[in-house]
Amino acid sequence: MISLPSRSAVPQRLERQGGRFLIVEARFYEAIGRLLLDGAQAALAEAAATFDLVSVPGSLEIPLALAMTLDRAEKLGRPYEGAVALGCVIRGETHHFEIVANESARALMQLAIDRRLAFGNGILTVETKAQALLRADPRQGDKGGDAARAALCLHRLRLSLEASQDFWPDSRQREAD
Repeated sequence: MISLPSRSAVPQRLERQGGRFLIVEARFYEAIGRLLLDGAQAALAEAAATFDLVSVPGSLEIPLALAMTLDRAEKLGRPYEGAVALGCVIRGETHHFEIVANESARALMQLAIDRRLAFGNGILTVETKAQALLRADPRQGDKGGDAARAALCLHRLRLSLEASQDFWPDSRQREAD
């Protein structure tokens, strides 16, 4: 049984449409990968955003594929506004789960911070395939959609900060405590 999140709308002051995004997906678990991608595609389409798709064998390959593709896009003068990682790591009988889950998350977060990348992490880390299917399904957990919405939200925040004359995007000053 999955506890479904209570999703709130992105604040109106950050609403902006469009953008070009990169999705890097791992297809180690084909059915789960398809569901994650369906959710991410729907979220990006709802925001009128476009995306390019790169597929890799497993979640551990996602950070390097993401970095390589971002570098190439920048070199060609067509940088992405954000990126989404989609994949699944299911615990097995060995320590490999921890290595893949921890190292992919660490590398992706470091990449996002270093590049100030509007990024959404949709790599599931679960105990069973049944848990993964529930979380990946756009009609249930919609973790692929959640990852895309996170990237879109961060992209909107960056645009808002760049357009603002004040420090705060909504032009309100924070009151000192």
